[in-house]
Amino acid sequence: MIYVNGVRFPSDSSSGHDMVIALLEHPDLVSASHSFCAIPERKLSHSEESVQAKCVYVFQREYATVDPALVEIVGTDEATTCVGMVIRNCKSGMTCVGHLDSPDVVDIGLFQMMSLVSDSDDDDIILDVHLVGAFEESAPQGNPVEGFSFPLCKKIVEKLAESIFKFEIKIFQVLKHNTRQDARGNAYPIFHGLAVETSSGSVIPASYDETTRGPDDIIRKIRLSASFDDPRRTGGLLDTYETQTDRFVITPFSWSWGLARHASLMRHRSDLEILLSCSTSPSAEGPDFVENRKRVWDFLIQHPNWRQVFPSKLARVFERDGNRNWVMTSEK
Repeated sequence: MIYVNGVRFPSDSSSGHDMVIALLEHPDLVSASHSFCAIPERKLSHSEESVQAKCVYVFQREYATVDPALVEIVGTDEATTCVGMVIRNCKSGMTCVGHLDSPDVVDIGLFQMMSLVSDSDDDDIILDVHLVGAFEESAPQGNPVEGFSFPLCKKIVEKLAESIFKFEIKIFQVLKHNTRQDARGNAYPIFHGLAVETSSGSVIPASYDETTRGPDDIIRKIRLSASFDDPRRTGGLLDTYETQTDRFVITPFSWSWGLARHASLMRHRSDLEILLSCSTSPSAEGPDFVENRKRVWDFLIQHPNWRQVFPSKLARVFERDGNRNWVMTSEK
């Protein structure tokens, strides 16, 4: 069930398409979008902050549920046609952020995100939801319904409406609300990411750098690529963060020699060729998109055998040190 400003949103006889349009036009969500756009984007970097916040970051097709007693900020970025989704239990403060990149992951992904946030014993609980990303890829004369973003938003809204749980949509910063245009009419996202301040539940526009996207960013990105060929990992989100222990545990996974060969071929392509072949929205990617791809490919070229990264098939475990930085403490 969907609520907006405490009022049940009508959905019984509405299609997912109609619900998305109605939410985009809802005056409370339009007002919320204007307020969100007025917030300066926060650039999170440990190297520039005198006091490092305990942050958990999720990559594409990942999710993490955090306890506000252990984590101060949770978020994601690098979203163009993807959606950064927040589900928060206002009573417990438990907060989940997922980076959804396809309608195919919504069914299982929503179930995963709800597993530690919902309280099945409390029928009155209303969970706050914030959605940021998924800009309209086409110009106004085009048809945004045919792009990547609209089908994803449609599926998310449909699953929220069908659920027995109560969801209060606070921010609907997607599609036309998250689209700007240059002088030539080319469309771009207004925001690529978000951060949740777990103590208050406040959600703000945010971007991250390498110091806040860890730990093990290259291995986690390789796992995303490898997951497309692994039927056991399809249809849901990837989980690396342990809520109760505030640790990252990257369990062993394999990649084929073919992935390393592909990396070798891609590494010699031009930046433009990389953008056109690796992105659903080449003109809208962030400035470090190509460089991050190259870092992953360089690693695969140097480590074509996954057993080099997971000796004895042990997981890679990361905990915080005294300076709140992620360090590998053991393999288990």
